[in-house]
Amino acid sequence: MKLSIERGILLKAVSQAQSVVERRNTIPILANVLIEAEGNTVSFRATDLDIEVVDKADAMVERAGATTVSAVTLHEIVRKLPDGALVSLSDDGTKGRLTVEAGRSNFNLATLPKEDFPVMTSSEYTANFGCAAPTLRRLFDKSKFAISTEETRYYLNGVYMHVADGDGGQVLRCVATDGHRLARIDAELPGEAGAMPGVIVPRKTVGELRKLLDDDEAEIAVSVSETKVRFATDKVTLTSKVIDGTFPDYMRVIPSGNTRKLEVDASEFAQAVDRVATVSSERSRAVKLQLDEDRLVLSVNAPDSGAAEEELGVAYGDEKLEIGFNAKYLLEIASQVDRENAVFLFNSAGDPTLMREGTDESAVYVVMPMRV
Repeated sequence: MKLSIERGILLKAVSQAQSVVERRNTIPILANVLIEAEGNTVSFRATDLDIEVVDKADAMVERAGATTVSAVTLHEIVRKLPDGALVSLSDDGTKGRLTVEAGRSNFNLATLPKEDFPVMTSSEYTANFGCAAPTLRRLFDKSKFAISTEETRYYLNGVYMHVADGDGGQVLRCVATDGHRLARIDAELPGEAGAMPGVIVPRKTVGELRKLLDDDEAEIAVSVSETKVRFATDKVTLTSKVIDGTFPDYMRVIPSGNTRKLEVDASEFAQAVDRVATVSSERSRAVKLQLDEDRLVLSVNAPDSGAAEEELGVAYGDEKLEIGFNAKYLLEIASQVDRENAVFLFNSAGDPTLMREGTDESAVYVVMPMRV
């Protein structure tokens, strides 16, 4: 195999591949990226046996072929090469070495046989549809903060993507929860997605997928089966196993009878919560919200470090209410709001609170209160 490729193109392709590779693994080949050159393209394939990413790039291929080399080492080398450099990769197969050359730099890297590299079996997908990158980005970006990190409840360690009934018909919905907060985000259902089975997309896959969604013009080809999900652009294909478990009935925890309504400027609210939470010794310390006629007082009382209070002008016309929340959860939910106003709907100090973005009902957040 012998090819030449521009450093910027190579760096983009290799960085996507190396981020999938697990740093700590007992199978040496899993630390490698499979490089396959043919025609005028080169592909870089990496896997951790649960996720596989294939990144294709344009290259001048002199001699077709394939080899595997340490993904992290190759990425570090390419990252340190000068901008605009033309990088040459060559491997003769007999020495078990890949030569990387750029200008006056020359590297010889150990390789492992391409035959040992595990390629994820392709699945029979039950649903295939196209979805605009900004739509998918919104669905996952706004829900991922609520993914659970508790390994025992493994079925909450991802985003539940499924077809659901919305107010105006069927929608494509993403839900995540960790038992303390919940995010439910809806988007218009793409034409071919009606037959899609509901799948739980793992946390790591959600993180890797984010890199495919930066181009606002991109159309993402989504394929879903009971066991796998695949997201593909022209250049990158990300395939992942889905979490084998049943996502809980989240509709049961979304309150419908909350009538006390607070409307507040979202960024002002987030900044105020951040300021008063500064005195708490832990980020999980409760922030108390005291609501009165068009007035909100945020306060923290940490006996070992001090106290803080801040008042905000808000729109609130119901009876007085005192309720406490984990400061971190409030901040994460407030930071999801793209619109100017956040609308909170309360019932009582002990019941879950609902939050929406202004009049937009396609994004709904639930947060459990804390005792203060």
